[in-house]
Amino acid sequence: MLSINDLKPGSLVIIDNAPFQILEVAHQHIGRGGSSIQTKIRNIKTGQVLSRNFKPADKFEEADIEKRPTKFIYFHPVRSRASNGASRGAYMFQDPKDPKNRFELSEDILGDSAKWLKPNIELTVLFLEDEPINVILPIKIDFKVTEAPPGIQGDRSSAGTKSVTLENGTIVQVPLFINQDDIIRINTETGEYAERVEKA
Repeated sequence: MLSINDLKPGSLVIIDNAPFQILEVAHQHIGRGGSSIQTKIRNIKTGQVLSRNFKPADKFEEADIEKRPTKFIYFHPVRSRASNGASRGAYMFQDPKDPKNRFELSEDILGDSAKWLKPNIELTVLFLEDEPINVILPIKIDFKVTEAPPGIQGDRSSAGTKSVTLENGTIVQVPLFINQDDIIRINTETGEYAERVEKA
């Protein structure tokens, strides 16, 4: 069992029967020797971020999370559509060392990570009690630009941006000098353009 003094950013613990990652920790001292700890925690299964205060007597079970290298292979759409019109379905993954060992994750588990997936990308999947619960993407991933409005002559050195569509259908903001068929690098944590890797 862990005490509040053991909690550090990155710690994985069980709180209210769910796995959480500690994001931030701040110790607070209250008059007459009392103290508490204020934390920001993320539910590993849902991605929900919460603020929680804990008392010195609180104890935590360490989450037994296993990280496994995995390869995303394809998206399998379901016939019905979500209420917002977006396609729903299953994302298929496999063990890179054993292609027969496949499993699927839903968009509910993947959350925002789903929009950065493309076939054959290698990533890390988190398992709790042999059940896949979340993914860790590479911080930067390269994508081919499949649709881009033409840049306006004279705007090549401008700081302006435009919307382009990536090979996986995701739309991002990029500098005006990016063209269709360019390969660009995206920061998956911020969703922002990082650099052009290859010019078409």
